[in-house]
Parts: sequence; structure tokens; C-alpha cells
Amino acid sequence: MSGKSNRSARGAVEVPDRLGRAATGTRIAPAPIILRARRRDRAHRRRRRRARAIALVGICTLALVGMLALETLASAIDDGIASSDDGAVASAPIISDTGDALSRAVAFEGTLELPVAGATGYAGTSELLRSEATLDAAAVATLDPGSAFTIREERDGWWRVRTPAGAEGWVHSEGCFINLPDVIPSIVYDDTNAYDSRFTVAGTAIPGVTDSTLYVARRHNARLGGDAFDMAVLYPMAERICAAQRAALADGYTLVIYEGFRPYDVQVQVAQAVQELMRTDAAARVAVSTPPWSIDWFIATRLSNHQQGYAIDTSLARVTASEERVAGGYRYTRVTGYVELAMPTGVHELGSAAAALSRPVSVMSDAAWRQVPAAAGMNEAARLLQSYATDAGLTPLASEWWHFNDLASASVVDDGYTGRFTLAANVSEAP
Repeated sequence: MSGKSNRSARGAVEVPDRLGRAATGTRIAPAPIILRARRRDRAHRRRRRRARAIALVGICTLALVGMLALETLASAIDDGIASSDDGAVASAPIISDTGDALSRAVAFEGTLELPVAGATGYAGTSELLRSEATLDAAAVATLDPGSAFTIREERDGWWRVRTPAGAEGWVHSEGCFINLPDVIPSIVYDDTNAYDSRFTVAGTAIPGVTDSTLYVARRHNARLGGDAFDMAVLYPMAERICAAQRAALADGYTLVIYEGFRPYDVQVQVAQAVQELMRTDAAARVAVSTPPWSIDWFIATRLSNHQQGYAIDTSLARVTASEERVAGGYRYTRVTGYVELAMPTGVHELGSAAAALSRPVSVMSDAAWRQVPAAAGMNEAARLLQSYATDAGLTPLASEWWHFNDLASASVVDDGYTGRFTLAANVSEAP
């Protein structure tokens, strides 16, 4: 509105004449025809307002009914999905990073990140599969070294397991291997020996080894919803590795594990190739055989603790990205971005430059390493990695900054742990 009255320029009031035309003059009473016209016009406007109101109510009602119908349909779909997910848990994992799956998932409370139920285990030596969780129970089958099985239940130091052939029974858990990615999925696993070996001697390539695939270790893992490395250690060692990883994650880091179990044939292959290189390359010979070191400190020429399940080769990285994932109703962290810290040498770069200590100490002592100064090349990153590992109960190898042993797990190892097998299957399921 402009704020002006409806007066003419001369100040007179404009009123319609009987024909509805504007006229200027004094106010006069409207003629009856005009009154009737106005009443009809007002009635018409009222009818139109009522019609619009009725139409608006109808539109709102239809919209509300539609919304309720959509909500009911969505609820029914959700119920169907939930039912499908619940039914799938028994046979396949729920792998998702959607808000709905995460909101229903719970964190596993235990010494590992995920339950052992559903994980792949391996016989480290010949194992009797027993009908009950006792040593005097009848044997129902014999598991050959390296045999894969699915862990179904854990009870008082025993696992109830199922083999791919369908045999079920109980095995003593502390003497068996477990697949680390199944129970500590937040760790970065990069088994380079399974696709592009990094073994060198002081940076010199080892013919037939460096850049080669030494064994197969990457295959589909139904529990984790994709391809993953199979990386096994003795079960008790897994708990100590998990403790080290939790401490690292709390500080924004992650372990990057390059190897756990290594087949005996591969161990011998690498050792023989290094020995051959030493015959023709003086620099390589100096790197691995200058006192106080010898070749066996860098690559055992016989059975090693990698075959017996109580050793890992690992580095350390800063986490740059991660996501929450779900497996079988349990929430876990997956590292999706990381930057490895600069270490004294590359992983598996054999030679005195890789030494963690200034001189050798007994491999089977969990305390001797503390009495010896660190090697000159041990930088801050390597010392940090060592602190995470040793605080968790692992013992460093004097000659390799990346190698850690679990001497407590070694106590269960006997002559039957020869490592003369490969990890040929993954039979993991959702927890």
C-alpha cells in the first residue's frame, strides 16, 4: 500500500453510480441492483474461499496419507532387511559402513578386536581332533600340519572347529595358528613375499628372490568381505600383537605387518640365494657376515621361528584415514590411509645397517636385549615401534629392527613344528 486514501485529486469521495461507473460527488445510497450485485459477489467470493479451503484440506489429507504410506513401506523394507541380515549372520558377514549397520553393531570386548569364532585357524603340527574339550576324549580325526579349519567356539583353552570336509571336534588352542586379519583387522597387512619380495642384501637384489612371488597368501576372506592376506601366528601371540596395535592406534599409528608364518621351503630358498650372492658380491658378503654378525642373524639357513609361528616382521605407520566397518554385528576399525615412518633400512633389507642392537644377544632371552645399547642406526621411528612391541610382551631380534618374537608362545613349540606346509585356504566366517 502507498499510504494514500482513495480520494480524488480534488478531495471528493469516489462512489459508483447505479451502473457501476465511478462518479465524483457526495455519498449516495446504492441502488437495489447494486446491493444485489454486491451480495452475489460476496456470496461468490465466499463460495470460492470455501472451495479453496476444501481443496487445500483435501490436498493436505492426501499428502499425509501418502507420507504415512511411505513410512509404512519403508518400515516394512527395513524389517525385511533386518530379517535378511539376521539370517545372513550364520552364513555370511555383514560388511557395511552405512549408518544403519553401524548403529546396530557393537564393539567386541576382549583381548582381540573381533571374536575368534568364525576365524580361520591352522594346525601348526599334527593335531588330534577330539570329541570333547579334554585330553582323554576320543579322537575323531587327525589334522595334518597346515590344515585349515573354521573356529566355531572357544572354551577353557580349547577350540571347537570344523574342517572344510565337515569334520567337527576340539583342539587345544594354544598350539594352533590363527589368521591375524580375522581377529585384528585394524592392522595393515602387506605380505610382500606373496607378490613382490623386498628381500635384498644391503640394497642389492637377490637373484630369484627380489621382486618375486615366493608363495601365495592373498585370497578371498568372507569374514572381511574381500580379498586379504592370510597371515598366521600362534594364537597366544595374537593377543600380544593386538595389545601393541591398540597402543599404536591410541597415538595415531598402526602396525604394518609384512610377514608372520613363512613356509620352510621359502626360508631355505632365500637363505641359499643369499649365500650364492655372497660368493659373487663382496659388498653383500660384508653386509651380512662382518663380525659380530653372521648370515644366520639375517636369514636363518635352517628352521626359523617364522615357521614355528612366534615371529612377525613389522613396521610402523602414521594413520591418515580410517573407517568403521561391521562384521557379523561387531564394529571394528579399518585403516584406509597411512604413511610409513622412515626406518633405518627398508623391511627385509638384510645387513648390519638393519640391526636393532649394537651386538647379538640370545634369541631365547626376553631380557638380554635390555642390557645392550641400541645400534647406531636405530632412529626415533624404530625405537617407537620397538616400544609398542616390547611393552606388549614381544622381544626384538638383535639383527633386524622389524623382527619381533613371542617367547612365551615359543614354550608350546616342539619338534613337530617344521613349517613344511603353506597356508592353502581361508575358511573364515562372520563372528
